[in-house]
Amino acid sequence: MHGMGKDYYKILGIAKGADEDAIKKAYRKMALKYHPDKNKSPGAEDKFKQISEAYEVLSDKDKREIYDKYGEEGLKGGMGTPGGAGGQGGNYSYTFSSRDPRETFRMFFGDEDPFSNFFSFGGGPGGSHQFFMGGGGGQPMDIGDDIPYGMGGGGYGMGGGHPGMRYSSGGSHKRQDPTIVSDLMVSLEEIYNGCTKKMKITRKVVSPDGTSVRQEDKILTVEIKKGWKAGTKITFPKEGDQLPNRVPADIVFVIKDKPHSVFKRDGSNIRYKAQIALKEALVGTTLHIPTLDGRIVPMQLNEVIKPTTTKRIPGAGLPYPKQQSSFGDMIVEFDIHFPDKISSNAKKQISACL
Repeated sequence: MHGMGKDYYKILGIAKGADEDAIKKAYRKMALKYHPDKNKSPGAEDKFKQISEAYEVLSDKDKREIYDKYGEEGLKGGMGTPGGAGGQGGNYSYTFSSRDPRETFRMFFGDEDPFSNFFSFGGGPGGSHQFFMGGGGGQPMDIGDDIPYGMGGGGYGMGGGHPGMRYSSGGSHKRQDPTIVSDLMVSLEEIYNGCTKKMKITRKVVSPDGTSVRQEDKILTVEIKKGWKAGTKITFPKEGDQLPNRVPADIVFVIKDKPHSVFKRDGSNIRYKAQIALKEALVGTTLHIPTLDGRIVPMQLNEVIKPTTTKRIPGAGLPYPKQQSSFGDMIVEFDIHFPDKISSNAKKQISACL
């Protein structure tokens, strides 16, 4: 092999003589490890692109043969193919920049959920929302009104992996519609207790006789786990418009924290700002602190409270997502109310005390 350019075998961690199964296994392992949605370390996204490029070349017989003879520079420079129809050679030019590495990832895994261990879904009461899809230039997705939990149709969720389409470089394949992404607003109480959201989607499907397109409603059930962080993604593979000659879009819900009137989230901790008078800040008082589970926790203040002072109530925060029996803390901050004015006599008394 030519010595210039990237070493695709090294990128995938395989020997030069590796067979098709070994290439697929290596890609599966490396792509899952460095996928940018799961690996936030510096350089992970660039590594993910290299892995996709290596797989795209080595899984294609013609591209691999050219690469083995001429290296990356020969491959991308348009060297002739090993042979065309009837043994006639042809010109071949390959540019990886034309393919999205996420598209390669989707085509490889197909219906299978490669991250199924990260999420699970089930039934149960909870809030629900509605949105509509329109792939291929149709109507944009819209978040609609809540729907009642008891609506027919049952819940559908992303379970374990299913046998899915695999990327085959030698044959034609359908293009998948672009992923549909929607924010899913969740309150702090829902994150504290866990809940179930029911999402009604309206999508396009072909009629049984294949002569027309109709709209179909479907319920997707999302089980929000206790302590889930904002940014958590839940994917429903291929639940988009079901139209001929197209692979339905994946639907992705992204957890977002709904603003709270009393508390503010800080990771697994909860921040609460207590309102106290200047007198209370100086001489002490007893506060009654509300919590997400409805309790009222008394807090005795004996020392002088400054604007920068904070207090902690251990275990009064949110559940840790990976250890739901343990909780973060309540962090109490103070908003000290100063009087607009004080009398001369009061000033003298305060001055004498301080």
